[in-house]
Amino acid sequence: VLGLLVWALIADTTYHLHAAYGWVMFVSIFFWIVTVLFFVTYLLQLQLKFYVIPWPLVLMIFNAVATVLYITAFVTCAAAVQPTRGPRGWGGRRVHAWGVLLFQFFACLAMVAYGASTFFSFRAWKGLGSNAATSQVTDHA
Repeated sequence: VLGLLVWALIADTTYHLHAAYGWVMFVSIFFWIVTVLFFVTYLLQLQLKFYVIPWPLVLMIFNAVATVLYITAFVTCAAAVQPTRGPRGWGGRRVHAWGVLLFQFFACLAMVAYGASTFFSFRAWKGLGSNAATSQVTDHA
């Protein structure tokens, strides 16, 4: 949901006029699509059919890369904002500034969510989040 909000808000701006917004648009759409694909994979339990793929490791790497690239997108957007620029007319500059501010807010939330997912993916990859029942089942199997 956060990724959808991020790329919808950046698509509403004049991103085609600023090269920096193009990078932000790429990061937000790419990771939204891949996140939806991972969600559908887990929803349909397709990861059980592809058991040779180390899913916890794949998810940890994906979330870590998403976090880093969202950080770069956030910094790029923050550096490219020019508060005196924007469409003229009825409050155009204020509306543009609020749109960019909302985008940065949701991009920051998405970045934090991917960072938290990286942490939990790391714990799952290392097996730190298992309970006594799952550890006994995997030890004797």
